[in-house]
Amino acid sequence: MSAWRNGGADLPSYSELPKGVSGAGSAWNVFDKTGDLGLVNLQTKARVRKALRLGKDGKVFCLSAPLDLFDPVFFAGRGKLRHQLMQKSAYAFDDVLDNFFPQASSQWDGLGHVGAADGMFYGGMTSEDIQGGRNSIDGWARKGIVGRAVVLNTAALRDEDDRTGEDAWVANSNAISVADLEEARKRAGVNFECGDIILLYTGFLDWYSSQSMETRQRFVQKGVCNGGLEHSEEMADFLWNTHALGVAADNIAVEQWPPNYSKEASPFGFLHQVLIGEFGMALGELWDLGALARDCLEDGVYECCVVSSPMRLERGVGSPANALAIK
Repeated sequence: MSAWRNGGADLPSYSELPKGVSGAGSAWNVFDKTGDLGLVNLQTKARVRKALRLGKDGKVFCLSAPLDLFDPVFFAGRGKLRHQLMQKSAYAFDDVLDNFFPQASSQWDGLGHVGAADGMFYGGMTSEDIQGGRNSIDGWARKGIVGRAVVLNTAALRDEDDRTGEDAWVANSNAISVADLEEARKRAGVNFECGDIILLYTGFLDWYSSQSMETRQRFVQKGVCNGGLEHSEEMADFLWNTHALGVAADNIAVEQWPPNYSKEASPFGFLHQVLIGEFGMALGELWDLGALARDCLEDGVYECCVVSSPMRLERGVGSPANALAIK
């Protein structure tokens, strides 16, 4: 397969991708090997200029949740952020952060976060390559992430009764299907364009933010579950064929959680393997999309410009999103 050279116009379809090490279609050879960017390669100057023109009303939405919102932490090994103010003088303070995990709140998963198979990461990088700085988040940081975003509101497809209480739809391992995404797209009146960022509003973060500490603790203690993209090759096929550079959601993992690690479900039982490891797709998790989604419902405009500045951390595998939506 020849490398992509024409703004994405000649990207292959999913069915045209060769099989990768995971067994799913692989995009390792789609791009010229000029950097560790994955599908962020689709961010061209022309697309950035076009996206910037979407900020017609001057409305700005912060898409980052508070750094310390998620307490207790969802995954073992990620501790709670500790923040203190250090007074340097009568008129000056500094911040001191300790136990800071870049992927504990609104985040990007970098290309070194999850591989396509054991010891094999996007582009054929090994574990040693990742430790040496390949597929580092600082590649995205140096380029910046700017593009047209489309908002898909799948929460609006569900009954009001499914959105509240401890047993809310989002707090269980429910699947958002390709049909759901298409219905949300049709309701939004948008079409996908090459290089888009898909913003998936499930309602999880809004639900979580409204829960008591006792409910949050039970949510973690019983085993974290969350509604998200279904574990299927149909979903991988659909997402690749949108030719989006990334998907950012307000839930824990973009996909439904927990994964299905069974041999029968592999590799689509853990979509991270395919979306990150094979496609090189940017995945954003725990983004605060509620205010933006409500504004879209109000004004009927479901596209915007997203500007994100990942943390410039060499050998980093993830970063706070530091993202804004502009309408």
